[in-house]
Amino acid sequence: MSEERLLTETGIAAVIARLVEPVAGAAGFRLVRVRVTGERGCTVQIMAERDDGSMTIEDCEALSEMVSPVLELEDPVSGRYHLEISSPGMDRPLVRMGDFAQWAGQEARIEMRIPAFGRKRFRGVLAGVDGEGVRLRLADAREGEAAEVLLMVRDMADARLVLTDDLIREALRRGSVPQIQDEEDVEVKYEPRRTRGSRKKTAH
Repeated sequence: MSEERLLTETGIAAVIARLVEPVAGAAGFRLVRVRVTGERGCTVQIMAERDDGSMTIEDCEALSEMVSPVLELEDPVSGRYHLEISSPGMDRPLVRMGDFAQWAGQEARIEMRIPAFGRKRFRGVLAGVDGEGVRLRLADAREGEAAEVLLMVRDMADARLVLTDDLIREALRRGSVPQIQDEEDVEVKYEPRRTRGSRKKTAH
């Protein structure tokens, strides 16, 4: 059974996540994040990966074919929308406790839902997990502030890795991402050839 996501969506994205997560899990994928944006009118982005962190274009296409009928049947999005299936990319969201442990030693940005140590935004190197919290060695410690803080995951609004040369080398060493040509090519995406809509499909 996949580890529970601790940083989850709100609103319509949460509804979509509840629909697609069981489908993805049954097919061997872990849901990372769902986003609904106003890009191109409306875009539903589903970010997922396999247990080893990989996600090929073929995986994205397969997952799209699995979740599309569910979204069309349940109709969670009003009006037309574009469906996009993608890998987490290297500057990935961190949503499970295991993510923070797996990427210890890498730089991350964390935004708190509930302020900690007098602020809501942190940037530093992940130093491992401690109970229900994550230790972070601050890159921008203020005067009189500890160099390392313990942040509770339940109080976080968002957490993601920072794209650095060290992260690229480590991700390639692990083989968790496709071979890349430059730092911009870090995320695998797939969009069906048809625009998905809650009531109608139109070619684009």
